[in-house]
Amino acid sequence: MHPFLAQLPHYLTAQRQLNRSPHTLTAYERELRELATLLPETPNPTRQDFQAAFRQLSQRGLHPNSLARALSAWRQYCDYLVQQGSLKSNPVQNIKAPKKPQRLPRAIERDTLNGLLDQPAAADDALALRDQAIAELLYGSGLRLAELASLNVDDVFLDAGWLNVLGKGNKQRQVPLTQSSVAWLRKWLAQRPAQPQETALFTTQHGTRLGSRQIAKRLDQWAQQHGSPQHISPHMLRHSFAGHLLQASRDIRAVQDLLGHASLSSTQIYTKLDFDHLAAVYDEAHPRARRGKK
Repeated sequence: MHPFLAQLPHYLTAQRQLNRSPHTLTAYERELRELATLLPETPNPTRQDFQAAFRQLSQRGLHPNSLARALSAWRQYCDYLVQQGSLKSNPVQNIKAPKKPQRLPRAIERDTLNGLLDQPAAADDALALRDQAIAELLYGSGLRLAELASLNVDDVFLDAGWLNVLGKGNKQRQVPLTQSSVAWLRKWLAQRPAQPQETALFTTQHGTRLGSRQIAKRLDQWAQQHGSPQHISPHMLRHSFAGHLLQASRDIRAVQDLLGHASLSSTQIYTKLDFDHLAAVYDEAHPRARRGKK
C-alpha cells in the first residue's frame, strides 16, 4: 500500500461511525486509491505533489463534477491526517476545482403557461382556488418556494397590489401582484380554512400551514389536471417569471430586485435565455455590426 494511505482503514472506520453511506465510503476509497497512483512514494506529499496529481487527473477529460468530488475526497482525508497529527497542515486546502458548467434555467413557454393559467377553477372547490392562486403567485411574482410557503395573511395587501416577502438571509422585500393574482387570492381568502391563531396565507383542508413539499406536489397535480405537456415545479415558474420579464423589459436591475438576488450575477443567467434578442440588439447598436448593412 502507498505510504500516504497508511491511515486509510482507520479513516474509513471513522467515516463509518459518522453514518456515511456504504456508497459514499466506497467512493472515498476509490478516489484515494486513484490519488495514490498519481503521488510520489512518500508518506507526506507536498502541495506541489497534489497540484501535479490534480493536473494529471484533469488531463483525462473528466467532468468538472468528477474532479470536484475527487478533490473533496482528498481534502477530507488530509483533514483527518491533520487531526491525527500525521500532517501539519492540509496541502489540498486551497486547490480549487474547475467551475461547473452553468446550466440555463428551465423556463416554460409563455403561451403554454398562460394557456394553463387561463383555465377556470371550480368556484366551490376551496383547494382548487388555493392551487390556482399559488400558481398565479409563483409565476406572477417570481417567488421562491420557501418564500411562498412562509407567507402570512398579513403579508398580503390586495387593495394596494403588493405583498411583503421574507427572502434569503431574512431580507424583506416588497413584490407587486398581478391583477390575476389579486383576483384568485380574493377568491381563496373567502374560503380559506384556518385553525384558531393560524396566520398562514395558504392552508391545508384542515386549516394548518401548507408545507413546501405539499405545495410542490399540489402544483404538479394542478399542471397535470390542466393538461400540461410537462412536469411543472415552483422553481420552473420562478425561472419563467424572470426569463419572460427580462425579455419584455430588458431591465436586469429591476428583475434582480424583484427576484431578491443579492448579486447581479445570479440574475445575468437569464440573459442567456434570449440570445436572439441580444444578437439583434448587437446588430442594431454596434457600429461595426451595422457597417455591413446597406
